[in-house]
Parts: sequence; structure tokens; C-alpha cells
Amino acid sequence: MPLLLLRLIARLPLGLVHALGGVLGLVTYALSPTYRRRLRANLAQAGFNVERLALACAREAGKQAVETPWIWMRPPEDLRRVMQVVDGEVERAAVESGRPVIYLTPHLGCFEITAQYCVLNRWQPPHSLTALYRVPRKEILRPLVEFGRRRNGVELAPASLGGVRQLLRALKRGNAVGILPDQVPSGGDGAWVPFFGRPAYTMTLPGKLATAADADVLFIFGERVRSLDGKGAGFRIRFQKLSEPLSGETERDALRVNLDLERLIRTCPTQYLWGYNRYKQPAGAAPPPAVQGSR
Repeated sequence: MPLLLLRLIARLPLGLVHALGGVLGLVTYALSPTYRRRLRANLAQAGFNVERLALACAREAGKQAVETPWIWMRPPEDLRRVMQVVDGEVERAAVESGRPVIYLTPHLGCFEITAQYCVLNRWQPPHSLTALYRVPRKEILRPLVEFGRRRNGVELAPASLGGVRQLLRALKRGNAVGILPDQVPSGGDGAWVPFFGRPAYTMTLPGKLATAADADVLFIFGERVRSLDGKGAGFRIRFQKLSEPLSGETERDALRVNLDLERLIRTCPTQYLWGYNRYKQPAGAAPPPAVQGSR
């Protein structure tokens, strides 16, 4: 979108932004057969009722797209105003343990607001968060994306060997890091493990970092809500502990993250990005086991 349009969106009330995004999501669903097929196929793979949920999922995906410039461009006080923390005792216990924290922020709800929570609303700011991000392929988008995500003290670490080292240094200083655990990694940087019953190339980084830095690991997501204490649209910041600590065993840890992510998604299935190509085979990665065995 042109910068002027992004600035216009950022000036609107969040409730109106979500309403516009919902319409955009439905239009995209209607006009893009590829997106529609993938969304429906991924919902079905996870065992959800496609006919009942598909349109709601498309609306929420549209909201996620349009709310992003709002979060990138609004002042900190406006961002704090739309956050409401639930399950906060889960995070407090992790932080008070004295160990660094790895926040896993999946494609669920609003993952842009969770990074801002970590630096603005995590008790008494300012706080440090180093977030792993994939550098945009289109060079023209890079300054905008970095401006939006590097706000209020968020540090960015590119998805590269240098970026991984940056994350590890941050953890060893006692700082928090943020990772999208369901983003398909580059070939050689993941493992094929089940996600809703189908092999998905999955990050192994969370387990490696947790073991190397003796870090605690939490899921965090911003659930989109229509009303926040009667003051309009907002986000509930929610946490979930892993059912078992990560052990450093690559495939076992990747599977543990996927299984716990499935559990989290089932609490709010319409806000997961089912249109994301989660089951793709990245360049340089071996085929999934079922494909290998069929040859």
C-alpha cells in the first residue's frame, strides 16, 4: 500500500480498521481461488468444520493485514490502551524465575501487538526484545517493515546465521527474544514433524536457543476482541506454557512446539492464518518422509 494510505489507516479507530479488514478478507477469499483452496484445505486438515469457519477465518485474516499499519504507526499510549493481559501469572512466573524468556508468537491473532506488549506493557517499561524476522524480498518494503517493527525498543534479528547469534547474545544478557515458530524455515534449518497430522517443515531454533541459554519458553498471542472494557476494539494478550520443557533433541522439540501450538490454535481457531502455506517444501530441504517413502 502507498505510505499515504497506511497513514490514513493508522488515523482510524481500531474498530473501524477491523471492520474494513473483515471486508477485505472476504473480498480476497472470493477473488483468489488459490488462497481459498489453501485456507479450506488447511482447515480440513486440522479437523475443523470448513463450511462453518472458512468465512470467519477469511475475515480475521483481513483484519490482521489492515491492523498492521495501525500498530506500526500509533503512539505508545494508544497501543497500551488496546492491550488487556490475561493469564499474566504464566508470564510472571517465567520472568521471576530469573531465566531469559523466549516468546513464541505464532500466526494467531495479532502477532504485531505482542512484540509491542513485550516492550511497552511488560510491567514497567522500557524492556528489551530481540525479534527474529524475515527480510522482505522486495527492497522497497524493507524500510517500512523495519520502521514498523523496530519501534519502542524492539530490536530486529534477520533470519540468518548472524541473526541467530544475535538472538543468543540477547538471551545470554538476560533479554527476551521473539520467534514465529510456525514460519517455514529455510532448507536445512528445520525438521519434518507433524502439524495437525501432516508433515510440516518446522523450526528447530526454539529448542536450540532454549538449551544453549537455559531459557524459559512461552507462547504469546494477541487475541482480537470486539470490545475492551467497553472502550472499543482491542487485544487480549494471552500466554501458554509448553506442556514439557524443550530438551535440545531437535525433532522431539519441534514436535512438542507443534503439538502445543495445535492446542493453542484450538482455543481460537478463526484467528489462525489458515491461508499461510504451512506445508510447503522450502528450497534446499529434503522432501517430507511420506514423499521420500513413495519413491
